[in-house]
Amino acid sequence: MKKVFTFLAGVFVCAFITGGASGQSREINPAQVDQSSTVATSTIEDSSRVASLSSAQVTREIADATKLLKSHQTPMNIDVVTMAALDPETSEINVFSVSKDSFLVKGANLQATTQLGRSVRLNVISANGVNTAVTVTDIATGRTLVPLVVEYPIVKAGSLTETAFYTSAHPALMSPGLVSAGNTYVATMLETAAKRLADEGVGVSPDIVNVAEHLVIVEHTDHKRFLNEDRGKIYPEILSLYALNQGNTFRYSVSSAGAGGMIQMIPKTYAGIRQQHPSVNLKPEFVDGMRDHANALEAMLLYVNDTWNYLQKSPEVQDALRTGIATKAELLAAGYNSNPMHLPAYLKNGGAGWRSLIPGETQMYLSIYSSVDSKVQFKSQPVQESVSEESPTSSLSQSSVGRSAASALIAWLSRELETRGRGLLGRVLS
Repeated sequence: MKKVFTFLAGVFVCAFITGGASGQSREINPAQVDQSSTVATSTIEDSSRVASLSSAQVTREIADATKLLKSHQTPMNIDVVTMAALDPETSEINVFSVSKDSFLVKGANLQATTQLGRSVRLNVISANGVNTAVTVTDIATGRTLVPLVVEYPIVKAGSLTETAFYTSAHPALMSPGLVSAGNTYVATMLETAAKRLADEGVGVSPDIVNVAEHLVIVEHTDHKRFLNEDRGKIYPEILSLYALNQGNTFRYSVSSAGAGGMIQMIPKTYAGIRQQHPSVNLKPEFVDGMRDHANALEAMLLYVNDTWNYLQKSPEVQDALRTGIATKAELLAAGYNSNPMHLPAYLKNGGAGWRSLIPGETQMYLSIYSSVDSKVQFKSQPVQESVSEESPTSSLSQSSVGRSAASALIAWLSRELETRGRGLLGRVLS
């Protein structure tokens, strides 16, 4: 189901929703999709019969399945998706194809024959492009196979632009070990990004890293699922995707407004960050920059860091932190989702009720952030909630150079707003 979003061009990282429906970035998918329902009980029972695979085993099997799929030299059919599924009892990888249109219909029950001559049934649990979750069953034996990789044609304007090899959080793959591996991947990538920035002369405090660790889950949490499903099951799925796909996770997640990848940043914001941090070796091309997790996370950390360097100098922000009517974490999260320049005014005009003044999309964003914080055990340090006893402009700041860059970035955003006016641009996620 298509959702309509709006954003103020160039002013903040990710667009906010006017209708308040779904905030999850959707994979490229020309068909109608729906992720709002939970996995059926029968599916869970089927999955429980599958022998548990360790995260290391899953990684090896996915690599083997991808190699097998890529070894087929037949021309890609843009109307067909091909899947590799493992029989854990025989260790055989079965490959079969189904119609792309049918693959993208939630609840679809499809039959196919594998390259080994086995008849299998594929049930679509949730349809979302390359990230479509399914169950696969051997029709003759009733055994549940483990979906490993989908070979999915990315099509634009009727032409094949790329062939994706992707692994969704299929029920048969889910395990605590996989969730832990995804958590470790995110933490390691963020720590590496912070170290690289430090090597390039930009200091990022651990609590900024902690905020970013939350945001890469919040950005990919579907709002409809958040409101209607067990939230404790949503976040493990997202972390599992990071474990299953590593650097390709959310590679194909992009909106029509251009917000893309792991951090869901829009082109104008990325251009502004590059402009204000010329000493940081960020990739010049936006799509490449968003698809590279290391590069994208550096951009995210720079933006959040600059936002804090701007906000912490505001008397309204200092008072809000001192009196406890706002926390650093929620201010940074709100600034990532909406215009950070408006936050001091919200605090001044709303006092303890400032959250009622922010856009409805951002209110939902903060609710998700709080939920993620309570249900996910993060590996980095928690955010410091109080104002330092030292000068507020020195607390958790990078350096005088960093503060200058932050001021310049905010000035750039202001100029962009004035240039483009306050008209809203439509954003549709498919």
